[in-house]
Amino acid sequence: MADNALIEADAAQDDGDDDGRTIAEAFLETTQTAIEDSDVDGLNEIVEELHPADLADLIGHLDEEERAAFMGLLGGRLPSEVLPELDASLTEEVVSAMTPAAVAEAVVELDTDDAAFILEELDEAKRAEILAEVPIASRIALHQAFDYEEESAGRIMQREVFAAPGYWTVGQIIDRMRGSSDLPDVFYEVFVIDPGFRPVGAVPLSTLLKTPRDVTIDEIMDEDIRSVPVDMDQEEVGYLFERYNLISTPVVDGGGRLVGMITVDDVVEIVQEETGEDMLALAGVEADSGLSDSVGETVRSRFSWLAVNLGTAILASFVISLFDAAIAKVVALAVLMPIVASMGGNAGTQTLTVAVRALATRSLTPSNAARIVWREAQVGFLNGAMFAVIMGGLAGAWYAATSGDTAGAARLGVVVGAAMVINLLAAGLAGILVPIALQRAGQDPAVSSAVFVTTVTDIVGFAVFLGLAAAVLM
Repeated sequence: MADNALIEADAAQDDGDDDGRTIAEAFLETTQTAIEDSDVDGLNEIVEELHPADLADLIGHLDEEERAAFMGLLGGRLPSEVLPELDASLTEEVVSAMTPAAVAEAVVELDTDDAAFILEELDEAKRAEILAEVPIASRIALHQAFDYEEESAGRIMQREVFAAPGYWTVGQIIDRMRGSSDLPDVFYEVFVIDPGFRPVGAVPLSTLLKTPRDVTIDEIMDEDIRSVPVDMDQEEVGYLFERYNLISTPVVDGGGRLVGMITVDDVVEIVQEETGEDMLALAGVEADSGLSDSVGETVRSRFSWLAVNLGTAILASFVISLFDAAIAKVVALAVLMPIVASMGGNAGTQTLTVAVRALATRSLTPSNAARIVWREAQVGFLNGAMFAVIMGGLAGAWYAATSGDTAGAARLGVVVGAAMVINLLAAGLAGILVPIALQRAGQDPAVSSAVFVTTVTDIVGFAVFLGLAAAVLM
């Protein structure tokens, strides 16, 4: 059945269909049909056919009722490699449909970092029920993983690591790897340790395979290794990997002893997670929100920031109310003031997005902050000046055409232009200074910067535009 879906998908691609999504759609339709027909053999064939990541994606495309039926027909079992690939919002639902013994079996087959990732998505009772089925050695390792803070190096590391003393030969290392049954599933380097089990170097597997068997590994090891402490934040770990082009790194405890390793595939997930969190935070959405969330969960996650935005909107409305006499006399102000505020808001968001990203990648630091702030002030002023000419001219021409008051039109054009310059300058400064200030205060600039920047641009935009209008036109 899965083969037929692939054939149909290939045919669709040959006909010049879109970007390959037909394959996923074909598998989805095939799976839904198999669920409706209670075709256990067909579902097992699909499970065997698909890569774990694709199978996890397929499960995510099923609705809740279909997922329950899918898991029931499979006897509450899935390949262990699928579980870490599931969307975090689905992990608890899928694991709950499996027997504790089946989950425990899957957990044992996975590296400790993947196993911990699955278990941390569950409530304490369910986690304890599963851990009770796990062999004692694996259970101890997982309990130790949960002793570390979330999003720390200790939580995301895998405890399976290959290490050897420097006096071992290449031949001994290779023989040990061939004869060992507890090697990490994926690793790229052999870590060299001293008698205190502290990492002192690393040997890439490629170097190991090219070196004669009788050479000791301390002769070929790279001593420039960058160990990370177990309590280092995962975002900092990602930064180290990016800056130094690492493929793996040892993780050490407070005494500098080797306790695990982090590999580049883990870091790719970290970077994606952190980037996604920043994007959601800038939009005022909780970091763990997803398309699989229920309507109620989505409403609750978005309500708080919408309430904050309501408060800032009321504040902006209060500023407008201070100039109600000017608006009543020159109705054109009511038409033009949203333009000034909107331009400031967009300019501020542009600067804010760049600033938050620069802070996350360490491109914006205390040493270059003053230069970047001055640069953004110049950008804001120049953009403001250009749009002042454009919008001032358009506003003046429109007002002259509709009112016949050419003198008033000229003054209105000057007001719009001046307000545009001031608001875009304020937007640029707010967009860069607010995230810097929040970071120095120990807050995540991605979480709350947007509401402050929007408040500044709205209030400055309305106050400057209406204030100038009241002074010049009245």
